[in-house]
Amino acid sequence: MSLRDRLKKNNLAGAAKASEPSATPHSPLFAPPGSPPPGQSDSGQSVKAGLTAPINTASGIHNPQAGQAKKGDRFEEVKTKVHTMLVENLNIVVTEQISKEEVGIAANNFLEKILAAEKIPMSTAERSILVMELVEEVVGLGPLEPLLRDPTISEIMVNGPNNVYIERHGKLHRTTVVFKDNAHLMHIIERIVSAVGRRVDEKTPMVDARLKDGSRFNAIIPPLALDGPSVSIRKFKADAGTLEKLLGWGSMTTDMARVLDAAVRSHLNIIISGGTGSGKTTMLNALSALIAPDERIITIEDSAELQLKQEHVVRLETRPPNIEGEGQINARQLLINSLRMRPDRIVVGECRGPETLEMLQAMNTGHDGSLTTLHANTPRDAVSRIVTMCMMNTNPLPEKTIRQQIASAVHLVVQVSRLTDGQRKTTAISEITGMEGDIVTMQEIFKFEQYGLDENGKVLGKHVCTGIRPRFAEYCMAKGVELPLDIFDKKEETPGPSSRH
Repeated sequence: MSLRDRLKKNNLAGAAKASEPSATPHSPLFAPPGSPPPGQSDSGQSVKAGLTAPINTASGIHNPQAGQAKKGDRFEEVKTKVHTMLVENLNIVVTEQISKEEVGIAANNFLEKILAAEKIPMSTAERSILVMELVEEVVGLGPLEPLLRDPTISEIMVNGPNNVYIERHGKLHRTTVVFKDNAHLMHIIERIVSAVGRRVDEKTPMVDARLKDGSRFNAIIPPLALDGPSVSIRKFKADAGTLEKLLGWGSMTTDMARVLDAAVRSHLNIIISGGTGSGKTTMLNALSALIAPDERIITIEDSAELQLKQEHVVRLETRPPNIEGEGQINARQLLINSLRMRPDRIVVGECRGPETLEMLQAMNTGHDGSLTTLHANTPRDAVSRIVTMCMMNTNPLPEKTIRQQIASAVHLVVQVSRLTDGQRKTTAISEITGMEGDIVTMQEIFKFEQYGLDENGKVLGKHVCTGIRPRFAEYCMAKGVELPLDIFDKKEETPGPSSRH
């Protein structure tokens, strides 16, 4: 006789019977008559304790001591049986309404019945881990849940079912987290994308989405991903960056912070340039926080990450095509529409295509003080990349005309970088001064000089002022923004290791 037959015979799977009333969000799921009230197991102890098995936040995986018994085949076999029966008996419509605690109650009660029927001994620690994993499989993101809960992890990268990496403090680390197989990983991906109305299959093997907590999610599946489904999750940071925090992290000096503060309050147009994971969004959050509260701000993003504290903010987000391939709204359309919304400031999360030309034109037509980011390795590369993106339009302007637009629209380029030891630094603040022939002229105001590495691989270097007095200094003073000119005097400093961020 099969396990399910035994359960039915002993009336242990009452929720699967057609004669039983369906589960509701306020009743313990799968609980047969005579079960304890919600929140308690048969022994009268709280089930919620079983939902929080020990987590090692240093590694983002289950506590090895608490999970030693998990390595056995018996544990995995019981988990597979219980999970299969939970999924088969769970009303899918109800799944989106019930809480993890209610699923935990159901899993705990169901587990006890199965263990009793099969006469399988299992310790309290094993039960706690098993219940938690079952809950995460049914309503969570399975093996990824502990990593998502770890506040020290900034990014999660899944390269197939057996290779899961994290980024912590700018450095990559491999975890011991694994998925059962490709089908298990695909199940988690499909759960994420279906929750936001997207799809992922052979026809559309790439997908972007945003998790409930604001984290950015990207997945690419076979046949494009040769070694199994690949997932990247950029975790959402609840505490937005500020200039004070950047100073505390050693990302910049006090003089650099004073210049950026004056630039934002004087309505200078600023481009933040940097590589992937270099801290562009953190810097954009820090500069956006300096905008006066009485100004109307419109933000445009592909994935909402900005955390502006001002009251008068209109947040716009692009929309990908639906399942039928229709209804896409891109950043260029939102940017064009935002010009009709009487903005004082336009903040674009990232320029990566034809919308860059509209951004330049907005900066040139009375929308001073606009901010955006783009991918580039140096301020000079940032100018070249702006030209390239503007040329992506169907009817592009002549290259010299685009460079003239840049020279007249953009005042500052702030370069941020992730160093070899994982530190994130503001490595340059450059002013765009005009045109000489076909070349956009620039001058560096501050820069980060790197001297080498210490015995631990930590970068040795310092921020220096180049001694060049920027042209916008007088403009700031004319706007009534105090900016002492002596901060641009070149100072001799002793190089040393910088603080970690």
